[in-house]
Amino acid sequence: MYDLCPHVQLQTVVWLFYGGLGAVASSLLSGLSGYILLYLYLSLVSDFFRQIIGYTEQFRDSPLLKIWIGPVPFLVLFHAETIETVLNNPVHMDKAYAYKFLHPWLGTGLLTSTGNKWRRRRKLLTPTFHFSILTEFLEVMNEQAEVLVEKLDKEAGKGPFNCFNHVTLCALDIICETAMGKKIYAQSNYDSEYVRCVYKMSDIITRRQRMPWFWPDFFYNYFGEGWEHNSCLKVLHSFTSNVIYERAEYIAYIESDSESDQGMRKRRAFLDMLLKTTDEEGNKLTHQDIQEEVDTFMFRGHDTTAAAMNWAIHLLGSHPEVQRKVQQELQEVFGVSDRPINTEDLKKLHYLECVIKESLRLFPSVPFFARSICEDCHINGFKVPKGANAIIMPYSLHRDPRYFPQPEEFRPERFMPENCVGRHPYAFIPFSAGLRNCIGQRFAVMEEKVILASILRYFNVEACQKREDLRPLGELILRPEKGIWIKLEKRKQQH
Repeated sequence: MYDLCPHVQLQTVVWLFYGGLGAVASSLLSGLSGYILLYLYLSLVSDFFRQIIGYTEQFRDSPLLKIWIGPVPFLVLFHAETIETVLNNPVHMDKAYAYKFLHPWLGTGLLTSTGNKWRRRRKLLTPTFHFSILTEFLEVMNEQAEVLVEKLDKEAGKGPFNCFNHVTLCALDIICETAMGKKIYAQSNYDSEYVRCVYKMSDIITRRQRMPWFWPDFFYNYFGEGWEHNSCLKVLHSFTSNVIYERAEYIAYIESDSESDQGMRKRRAFLDMLLKTTDEEGNKLTHQDIQEEVDTFMFRGHDTTAAAMNWAIHLLGSHPEVQRKVQQELQEVFGVSDRPINTEDLKKLHYLECVIKESLRLFPSVPFFARSICEDCHINGFKVPKGANAIIMPYSLHRDPRYFPQPEEFRPERFMPENCVGRHPYAFIPFSAGLRNCIGQRFAVMEEKVILASILRYFNVEACQKREDLRPLGELILRPEKGIWIKLEKRKQQH
């Protein structure tokens, strides 16, 4: 067995520093195979992400890849077999060190908690994502999709525009109303303080994660963005805290009024279920527990779906033949009707679901995530010590030619049932996999179907960027550097 401990001899060791030795190291690395050790010192997120992706492509056939980010070594996993070793093992459940910078905002909710707390919380929350409950959110999705279509209608026929914010604000409106039961009218009031702080906080955390010299709180608070971080935090926590108190009082009032209770059941929110949920001992969640989960759902529940829908819009606009197939499917389901989408419609949109999956293959909303190795183990013949950090790279994993031939080509047919037979279960993991897979993935796919179907029922989409112009930024969420630019034309309704 090979050993990944620092004292062991490795097949190949290369030191790479951003800047001076980059070109020399790149040429040197091109002829190497096997286990590669890279030292990276990068501050630009786009350069960092692209360089890591470049090495996963260059060393696609190597057994493992290890990098250093500042003082911390990371094992980079981008093969289905090595990823399964980690994600399928209930021992390696802890998130890596970099997730600690999310704790001030999200606490230790479902995304960031570990051990018994995570297990209890997951068991408690799983019923709130049952499909029968998710269908109650469909009304909100349809309403906000209608608002989005009205906004896009003003852009139709007027040439190129950036649709990224339009789609993102729609997703934010959906998540606010379904998570908290509160309308924030983000699509109408995109300059609200809460909306600005959601985006600013994501950027602040991402910058800190890639700057090891700001990892210690003392240096960050005195020399970094500590003041701005804390200012945003106050806005975010005040908003959700006030909503929780208001909703708790509203539920107490509603439950004392049998007539109003009918309306309450008709339009439940994730928060309502959290306020009523009890554990096996009959204990309710505390205010802090609820705030952790609401903040987590707000953060992870809008940015990821918004990014996925934007990438899908670009790909559909770049492949008119695929777009026509989706619109033909929509014609078969809806005809010339402009009625809202229901659950039976969603089940019939098979090809649209393939489009969504293929979009997530090429542009996974979470391009990488990290786990801590919680006990000594062996991965692909190498001994990995307890405490090591592993970066799982869906962006690179999804481009493995063994499972996706011509991986850069956009082919929704890859996800037809007959074409999925025999594919490794860990070859496609846009929502992670194993015990810590995304609890909200069915909610996300439902939302994406509703929004994309609503757009394509009324408009033809034309992409105004080539793939190489997009320059994906590998932050917490995969975003295009300069947005998604498209042209829209109103469709002629067929009778």
